[in-house]
Amino acid sequence: MQKNAIILAAGKGTRMKSEKNKVMHMLIDRPILAYPMDALKKAGADRIVIVAGYKADSLKQAFADAEFAMQEEQLGTGHAVMQCTVLKDEPGYTLVMNGDVPCLKAETLERLYQEAENHSLVLLSAILEDGAHYGRVVRNESGQVQAIVEAKDCTPKQKEIKEINAGVYCFNNRDLFDSLGELTTNNAQHEYYLTDLVKILAAKGKSVQAIAADPDEMAGINTVSELAQVYTWMKDNINRYWLEQGVQIVDPARTVIGKDVKFGHDVIVYPDTHILGNTVVGDFVEIYPQTWISDSSIGDHSRIQASIIDNASVPEHSSITHQVVKEGTDIQA
Repeated sequence: MQKNAIILAAGKGTRMKSEKNKVMHMLIDRPILAYPMDALKKAGADRIVIVAGYKADSLKQAFADAEFAMQEEQLGTGHAVMQCTVLKDEPGYTLVMNGDVPCLKAETLERLYQEAENHSLVLLSAILEDGAHYGRVVRNESGQVQAIVEAKDCTPKQKEIKEINAGVYCFNNRDLFDSLGELTTNNAQHEYYLTDLVKILAAKGKSVQAIAADPDEMAGINTVSELAQVYTWMKDNINRYWLEQGVQIVDPARTVIGKDVKFGHDVIVYPDTHILGNTVVGDFVEIYPQTWISDSSIGDHSRIQASIIDNASVPEHSSITHQVVKEGTDIQA
């Protein structure tokens, strides 16, 4: 089964109040967009197309190896997918998601690909007490998904629905591109809604399914306040994982660890430290306050305090205090 993917990243994100493309804001140690890219690769995506528009050059520079489609005018999610004509004749399944959902796990996306094998479309949903601005998942009496109704188009009764659309879809690729031409702009936003494909496919007798996922994974980023909330959630989850692996993080609230960092055993990490990038920390290492380490290897039995270690290799049994250590620095163990 071929696994294709489309990441929607063309919008400016005006609520961020920034000149940057929203998905290029940093989250711990990399742009927001890097997280869904990584999750898709781990889920086995064979081909990933990023839909870019606003500040497209910044995306292309940051993700030089990626494949891009351009959306010059932002006329809705359906219009964005229409730009991905390079996938039109591909076999298999195409997963469509936004670029501002960094908490989605690879396991969740892999499950979506697997479920799609038996359906024309499978989408992720979540159950919320207050559906707020999210589209509602409308089912018939037998529980079959019939439509997604955007919040601005909901009737008062539909607004009471607690199952919301999480904005992540996996289509049979042939059904996707055969139906895109049937989208219209007859809605409150006058845009081409990708969600209208639910109703279009269901009307053709095609199977449409929704599977509920963890709402925390669905968290999108539209404001810097939401970025801060996601930052805290992600930092806490990474720290919790390493605590469970035996890393002694003295104060997790004041410790930042990147998702690709690796630790050996019997490591102690004191507060006010940042350990980022592709860093590997050996066994019996002590990392004291005011330390910032990125893309480096720290040898066993080393002690680092109030230092910056950037793209460097620290030998075993090193003791480094109040130093800046970069690639090529001569370190005396």
